[in-house]
Amino acid sequence: MRRFAETVDELELVDMPLQGGEFTWNGGLNNQVWARLDRFLVSSTWLEMFNGATQIRLSRPISDHFPIVLEGGGIRRGPTPFRFENMWLKVEGFQDVVRAWWQGIDVRGSASYRLATKMKEIKKRLKVWNKEVFGRLETNKATALEQVVFWDRVESERILTVEEAELKKAAKDSFKKWVLLEEAHWRQHSREIWLREGDRNTGFFHRMASAHRRNNAMGSIKVNGEWLVEEQEVKEGIVNSFQQLLTKDMAWQADIGNIQVGCISQQDAEGIEVPFVENEILSALMEMNGDKAPGPDGFSVAFWQNAWAFAKEEIMEMFNEFHEHSTFVRSLNNTFLVLIPKKTGFFPSSRGLRQGDPLSPYLFVMGMEILDVLIRRAVEGGYLSGCNIRDGSSSSLHISHLFFADDTIVFCEANKDQVSHLSWILFWFEAASGLRMNLAKSEIIPVGEVEEIQELAAELGVGWGPCPPIIWVSL
Repeated sequence: MRRFAETVDELELVDMPLQGGEFTWNGGLNNQVWARLDRFLVSSTWLEMFNGATQIRLSRPISDHFPIVLEGGGIRRGPTPFRFENMWLKVEGFQDVVRAWWQGIDVRGSASYRLATKMKEIKKRLKVWNKEVFGRLETNKATALEQVVFWDRVESERILTVEEAELKKAAKDSFKKWVLLEEAHWRQHSREIWLREGDRNTGFFHRMASAHRRNNAMGSIKVNGEWLVEEQEVKEGIVNSFQQLLTKDMAWQADIGNIQVGCISQQDAEGIEVPFVENEILSALMEMNGDKAPGPDGFSVAFWQNAWAFAKEEIMEMFNEFHEHSTFVRSLNNTFLVLIPKKTGFFPSSRGLRQGDPLSPYLFVMGMEILDVLIRRAVEGGYLSGCNIRDGSSSSLHISHLFFADDTIVFCEANKDQVSHLSWILFWFEAASGLRMNLAKSEIIPVGEVEEIQELAAELGVGWGPCPPIIWVSL
């Protein structure tokens, strides 16, 4: 096996992600052994030619091996979404063209409507410009290279004239420009923003972008124990699953009206409500990485960083409008969560937090305030004990729980009463907040000998692990 691994490394072969399961063989005593023995290994060059290929595990009616099949990617599902290419910003005169477009679009209405309409119109014009002016990146690069090769051949036969030497230099400059643009393109798509442009990492960026595309490919999904393969079934299955996850049952909801949480001072409250200032918005924008993944509208951070000079008026008006009326047009807040492109596929989320939503971290902290109060009340009532931490002196620090991001550690006695009380606290918190305890990532960690550790873990529905009674809860 070591020699096999060394050979794979020497040949720079790639093992593509396996869909349909993690292992391809099982056997041994009572079929307890699972392993990945079967795989397709391909070269990086092959992957560049067939970047949509994946290997899929099939069912095994007889053999102890699962058969695997190599699929070539098939047809793209649905239209290609718009993505602003940061390499366009490097094209001479591009920013002047976009500025002229922006300033030439006349639209009336609310500030957010004007901004959304201009973005929509800019998107249309960029698509036309990319097709008719910029052209295909690979074609332009190949054409420039042909010119370089042509002048090299002429120069090998005779001395170039001054005009011909200038043409050869222009061809080389053109080829270099397209090579740098190609690198910028693949760097943005690869998400490997820790590497700098200009270091000739185009091949690496290309391979990483292809790897991300393969890993993110979804040929089938399993919903309620049933595998869905057809395109429409996959779309509807995803929407229905998230609809159940993000909408709440209105039949009953926990009452937390009598829970008092900490409040900020009047001065801090007034500071939060002051109007937005141009400098703070610009500062926040410029601190962001321009190569990060674009938003749902397809525009990257780099676009707004470069468009600030001529778009800041509409942006500031939209911020001020939101400050005054607490609303903006829905098209500025769309999401890719809904995959069915029709009105019946949309649904409002009424519980839970979404990763990537800039408000989610703040809402999560506010929600955890409720859990903090519930645990503190249980400690004060003697239902949970916590633990005392000594640093070697006579004084000690009493700790009942610790919060870090979305992880929670709760300290209690290793007895069924305290674990049962904790279970009710978590149940009440789930009912009140809409958050859910991640049982797969939660466990009881005993300190010392605990005879009923399995019963205590079953009370919460979690696993248990060896030391360092601690209950680790992941939400």
